[in-house]
Amino acid sequence: MYYPTISPRDANTVLLACDMTGGYLTRDGGRSWRMFNLRQGIGGFVFDPLDARVIYALAGALWRSADSGETWQLVYPKPSTVKGIEMNSDHADERILADPEPWDAIAALAVDPADSKTLYLSAASKSHFALYISHDRGESWRLDINLPEAPRRIWVDPGSPQSSRTLFFAGRLAFTLKSGSQVRSFPTPAEFTDSSGGFENGSRGTFYGVSKSGVFVSTDGAETWKRCELPGSGGSVQAVAASLHHPGTAYVSYVDLSQYFRKWFGVAKTSDSGRSWELVWKEAGRAAANVHDGWITARFGAGWTENPTMLGVADQDPRIAYATDTGRTMQTIDGGANWTGVYSRQNASGAWTSTGLDVTTNYGIHFDPFNPQRQFITYTDIGLFRSEDGGASWTSSTQGVPGPWVNTTYWVEFDPAVRGRMWSVNSGTHDLPRPKMWTGPAGLKNSGGVCRSEDGGKSWVQSNAGMEESAATHILLDPASPANARVLYVAAFGRGVYKSTDGGQTWKLKNRGITQEQPLAWRLARAPGGELYLIVVRRSRDGKIAGPGEEGALYRSSDGAETWVRVTLPQGVDAPNGLAIDPESGSRLYLATWARPVGSHGEDGGIYVSNDGGRSWRQTLQKDQHVYDVTIDPRDPRVLYAAGFESSAWRSADCGETWTRIPGYNFKWGHRVIPDPQHRDRIYVTTFGGSVWHGSVSGKAGPVDITTPALDPSKIFTGGAGRLR
Repeated sequence: MYYPTISPRDANTVLLACDMTGGYLTRDGGRSWRMFNLRQGIGGFVFDPLDARVIYALAGALWRSADSGETWQLVYPKPSTVKGIEMNSDHADERILADPEPWDAIAALAVDPADSKTLYLSAASKSHFALYISHDRGESWRLDINLPEAPRRIWVDPGSPQSSRTLFFAGRLAFTLKSGSQVRSFPTPAEFTDSSGGFENGSRGTFYGVSKSGVFVSTDGAETWKRCELPGSGGSVQAVAASLHHPGTAYVSYVDLSQYFRKWFGVAKTSDSGRSWELVWKEAGRAAANVHDGWITARFGAGWTENPTMLGVADQDPRIAYATDTGRTMQTIDGGANWTGVYSRQNASGAWTSTGLDVTTNYGIHFDPFNPQRQFITYTDIGLFRSEDGGASWTSSTQGVPGPWVNTTYWVEFDPAVRGRMWSVNSGTHDLPRPKMWTGPAGLKNSGGVCRSEDGGKSWVQSNAGMEESAATHILLDPASPANARVLYVAAFGRGVYKSTDGGQTWKLKNRGITQEQPLAWRLARAPGGELYLIVVRRSRDGKIAGPGEEGALYRSSDGAETWVRVTLPQGVDAPNGLAIDPESGSRLYLATWARPVGSHGEDGGIYVSNDGGRSWRQTLQKDQHVYDVTIDPRDPRVLYAAGFESSAWRSADCGETWTRIPGYNFKWGHRVIPDPQHRDRIYVTTFGGSVWHGSVSGKAGPVDITTPALDPSKIFTGGAGRLR
């Protein structure tokens, strides 16, 4: 979690960003949050100091909300200049294309404290940063001065003349001061990784900077700096935040600070401009008495998320601060005396429910066939979670899973005839099939396997004899096999396909006919006649095939995985990602594919349909080129769903011939749509970093956002209407 930003006019209104593209808003002091989507990762928020309704966001472009974050409009580049979106990497990362060509990056923004029309913005063009000024709320901009480096923050001295503002720019190596036409640069005493500051009673400005070598403070407008001493020795600091109107108060995040023969992490606070510091958050090994966390510390222990990555302090009240880390958002309203996790709350049974502030990746939501109140979510990073109350609250469900495998549960399978019996596939390698997981220096790590439960997922035992450790990503049960000798198949990423004929107790590799070395086996599917299909994903980086034989593939087996035959993919397709088979006609196949990086949007991605078992294909959905999976409604095989990495979920009511966009859902990276078994018109959407969404397929259609499938520059808009689980 990043960029905790508190409204200067209402401390109950707070914004956050994350590394998985979502933005989050609370108006009740962190008790509940709403996600919204600005298409790309957000690099910061700025509140208008005069109009509490106006907020700016930096997200690959400049966005503004005029209604307290309910809706967002594109400010720069101008909507009338937008030509399209470049979106051709394996993450479908995107860049707005406009004429004239927009800035490459926006680093920082400030609004004049006396004039909301005046904006000061630092942007890069061809890696060169400059200050741009607008006097009409961003309608037009003029280049003012070049800057020596990208500033992390811009401050406007409120005591300077409005006609000749004094501006401060916080860089890594220097603070730049612009006063009228005069520009000066003051070197920092070390390379700053974060900076903060403010102005009080006509002061020249009090600023803080942190680096690997410690904390520094300046009380003379960044001209000179003094090193601060935290209680203890050694250690390093990561983040700093001061109250804009009370800069004598600041908080820093620290780790490995030695004191009393132990190394501590947490947050230190000063109330006297850095002359003295108090460790207001201090942990080592177990949670501190004044740290009241949610499910993460309860599940993984103190320190799992490390010390805070970023801090934010209220401009108007230095007692109110937020700390974000690799999983949590923590809040203090009493100056650090207590810290409370605001991302979840615990019920009387000890299970946890979300406040809406989630940054989790999940592959499926699964329903126990014998108990509709028992549900599971298969997660990356945090493993399997279970609900016993129909999804109202959740608890970790990895007891007995080997420690190195706990990170990710990719899928679970239930025995349809034996109550409580189920299997899970797990791995220490997360986020598959994203290419970053096997294209780095270490390559693919073969960690994981199968576990079995006899008590409805409450406890597990390892069950992979004969199976080499591997990232097991999917498991499929043959429902025609006897209950005392279940036939199971597992897709093992980098290994191939394993088969068991004794309920998962022992396994054998079944790769005959699979031509790839170390096949990236991803998903399995079974036709009503018993034929098996295997998806092998492509081996690539940013969509580029590494070499001959590294493209993705689709295989079929008619003899229980003893032999495999390659199925010809649609022309141009090299990245199959998901497959669904009509339960009434095994020859009707639906293939979800990922685009090749051709042009700005990519080609040959989308949904393809075959009526002859894969001998021929027709593309029926091409607006969305990065489709992750396609699923069939079990109550009506004519109804299909699809989702992918372009902020859209899709529905077809005519066997995949035509598709319409499902209203209300617009998270950037979607995994798969799963029909709600309890409600015919409702669905779940699992995502890559946006938790699980739940909503109606027939909701009210709102304005279309800046998605490629319906790009209309006159209607560039985005808002969040989905509901998170």
